[in-house]
Amino acid sequence: MQLSLFDNSDLAINVASVPQRSPFRYPGGKTWLIPYIRQWLNAFPQRPTTLVEPFAGGAIVGLTAAAESLADHVELIELDEDVAAVWQVLLQSTADAEWLAERIMCFELTLTNVTAVLTDIPNTTRERAFRTIIKNRVNRGGILATGAGLIKAGEAGKGLSSRWYPLTLQKRMIEIVKNQHKISFIQDDALQVLAQRTWLPTTAFFIDPPYTASKKGAGSRLYTHNELDHDKLFALVAQLPGQVLMTYDDSEAVRSLAAKYQFIWHPIVMKNTHHARKTELLIGKQLDWLLKS
Repeated sequence: MQLSLFDNSDLAINVASVPQRSPFRYPGGKTWLIPYIRQWLNAFPQRPTTLVEPFAGGAIVGLTAAAESLADHVELIELDEDVAAVWQVLLQSTADAEWLAERIMCFELTLTNVTAVLTDIPNTTRERAFRTIIKNRVNRGGILATGAGLIKAGEAGKGLSSRWYPLTLQKRMIEIVKNQHKISFIQDDALQVLAQRTWLPTTAFFIDPPYTASKKGAGSRLYTHNELDHDKLFALVAQLPGQVLMTYDDSEAVRSLAAKYQFIWHPIVMKNTHHARKTELLIGKQLDWLLKS
């Protein structure tokens, strides 16, 4: 069922006004959604005991919730080994996190050096994390999936280095380390974790799966792990005891799944990385908090 609200077709969020907390340039990232996330979590009768982000990716929602104390604790779940390596380094070992930040600061970004890193086989988690950050920063659109090409012209003609901001990355990593005690991370399959764990009614779930529910979804070319049983995901989420907020591309296939499992949805305007407007769906068991926006 669609929630009837005012026409917000001209209200795309200005992402420049939102704090950038993630070390990733992530395709499908949710920086634009952060004002809605704040509103959603602040609408709870009491602060959620845990915010779970089962498809963590760049984890901007979880990082924001931890930094702004929107939940007592944040749990990030990610299957991709490369992305997981970054979160393991930053969240599970202060020493490894400091090593990664220093390695980034000292790295001379040239095509020769980048090629050497990307073709090397990492022997440790920290080395894999470093390679992942390099790949994320030099690939077009930050795409980590196999087949992604390197940036060519880049921003303002800067080429390969147009998205390389080592000092900014260091600062973001320092802030993440400060919140290590608030965030836990596991590398696992989101569907298995959601199905096997016992959850509390005070848990909040932010679910942002790869957009592959419709044939036009971009997830198949953006993410290494893009195959997902979306019907199973909706069925699992419908049984969760806490509050849920899901984001999906706006398609008939997704609306049909939402209707099948008696979710409410509402279209939200956002701007993608090319500054083009597109509509995504916010989906939940109840979206009354949106009425206050």
